[in-house]
Amino acid sequence: MIKKETVDEILEKARVEEVIQDFVGLKRRGVNLLGLCPFHHEKTPSFTVSPAKGIYKCFGCGRSGTAVGFIMEHEHLSYPEALHYLARKYGIEIEEIALSREVVEANQLLESQYLINQFAKTFYQEQLFETDRGKSVGLNYFKERGFREEIIRSFGLGYAPAQKDLFTLTAVQHGYQLDLLKKLGLSSEHGRDFFRDRVMFPIHNLSGKVIGFGGRILIKDVKAPKYINTPETDIYHKSKVLYGAFFAKQAIRQQDECILVEGYTDVLSLHQSGIQHVVASSGTSLTVEQIRLIKRFTENVKILYDGDYAGIKAALRGLGLVLEEGLNVKIVLLPEGEDPDSYLQKVGPAVFKEYIANQARDFIMFQADLLKEESKGDPIRKAKLIKEIVETIAKVVDPLKRALYVRECAQLMEVDEPLLVNEINKLVAQKLSKSQLQDTFSAADSPVAPTEHTGQPAIAPAKPLASGDEFQEKDIVRILVTGGNTLFDPEENLTVADYILGNIDDVLEEFDNALYQQIVREYHQAVLQQQSLSQQHFLNHPDEKIRGIAIDMVSFPYEYSENWANRWGLFLQTQKMPDDNFVKDSKEGLMRFKLKKIKKLIDRNAQKIQELSKTHAPELMAHLKLHLQLKSMHDEMATELGTVVM
Repeated sequence: MIKKETVDEILEKARVEEVIQDFVGLKRRGVNLLGLCPFHHEKTPSFTVSPAKGIYKCFGCGRSGTAVGFIMEHEHLSYPEALHYLARKYGIEIEEIALSREVVEANQLLESQYLINQFAKTFYQEQLFETDRGKSVGLNYFKERGFREEIIRSFGLGYAPAQKDLFTLTAVQHGYQLDLLKKLGLSSEHGRDFFRDRVMFPIHNLSGKVIGFGGRILIKDVKAPKYINTPETDIYHKSKVLYGAFFAKQAIRQQDECILVEGYTDVLSLHQSGIQHVVASSGTSLTVEQIRLIKRFTENVKILYDGDYAGIKAALRGLGLVLEEGLNVKIVLLPEGEDPDSYLQKVGPAVFKEYIANQARDFIMFQADLLKEESKGDPIRKAKLIKEIVETIAKVVDPLKRALYVRECAQLMEVDEPLLVNEINKLVAQKLSKSQLQDTFSAADSPVAPTEHTGQPAIAPAKPLASGDEFQEKDIVRILVTGGNTLFDPEENLTVADYILGNIDDVLEEFDNALYQQIVREYHQAVLQQQSLSQQHFLNHPDEKIRGIAIDMVSFPYEYSENWANRWGLFLQTQKMPDDNFVKDSKEGLMRFKLKKIKKLIDRNAQKIQELSKTHAPELMAHLKLHLQLKSMHDEMATELGTVVM
């Protein structure tokens, strides 16, 4: 268990924008930052990060939280594990209170798959640098490819020995379970090593944890595949991973561009040469998940191909997915017979960078040129190829971009522009109709959100409307959470919380909403003990429901722009800035709250009068007097608030 002082230090130093930028590309939007939500698929950014408030909120799917909450949600970690993650990031030494054996074992089991992969990475590295076979075969292979030792160590490259079960036996001796080794694809069903006599490429997730491996054979053997990869596991899904993304994410964001190559060594060569915004699809066709991973950091992709025209044409067919996700794609065709690694080694970093900058061509125009060359002198072939171009342009999400592509391609293909427009409109209409039909069937099949099966709704689910006095109760809680420590009366050193809680002490039991009542009681107890509760206390509250309420109360889709005053000279005339308005809010909020409670007492007392009037009980007169007193208090408050009294 982590000491409270250490937890407080972690929460204080962890900047929500710094933590989230490791996983999501964020752009400044006024006082906040905006990006694409990592928890659900969206094309228009609705994921908002507020550095001032220390929170994030997606106004699309409703996910929200603090820096700790984000790490818990995104990396699927427990609260203590998320604190450990942030402590490592900010160089904070963790001080812990001794845990029970059962708790320790439970935590180890939760992290076991990552721990085993980390052990494997260390094992393979030691084999590479500390064994004769590893140095003579594995290390020599990397050095012949021109890789320096720092890049080899940085990416965690290694060597899997040729012995049939050396890794498996070593891992078991270190206490790792054979069943988990098999589950992770490191050992076979017969207890032998899955990777043998291969150089090893660890595959990391976005937070830097090893989730799998790629292994390249070192001898020419037609019976064995050149590369083999970790099979699908609980933590490794090949279609969702891009090799090198952990090392490239910062550079991709800085350059606002992602270079996409095919293999591991291409990434290593470019990275070593100072081109760090590069990732690899690891020899597979691009998937939707991989494209969305790139889009978190940039909308600009530059794909490097070797000079094999047949291979390029086949690869181009799969790039429609990239356009459908709204990315801007450029193609760089390398000289024939060259791949990124070999060409870089041949010409050097400076010439290579200049080449890919000058040779980059828009994907659609590149495809149009390629098809035009194929259709020379053959009208039927040309008509077929024009249809291919039309299908590609129809996948472009932005209507303005589509229109520009139509104009350019019409000129290039020597076709009337209206003809292309009509054909594209048909395809776009078909796509929309199909999408609407799918949504209809999905909604009919399920009484909940159409995307429930993904576990992440496309839009925020509608919240039930507040009933009874919940509106006023919620407002009291909002004022306490967001501005309870604000001074209400500086001369008396009276805070907003002191003022509100001192005036509702007698009606704490009258709350309709149990959760709001719990928050107010907690605040009331703190005031009695002369303690103050900050906004951060509730944002990082151990109760998930209270955390959610606090985040909802401090996050809004719109912010008051400083430009009104700074740029245009326009100021608020009738009130202070929203964040400085807690005194006025607390007075009015408290009055509305008490007005509602008095109304409830009046209704309750009126019912009692009705019951007593039937029997002419002696206490009837007392209830009639109480009715007059309550009615007088109600009317006085209503008049002060400007509320119509019925």
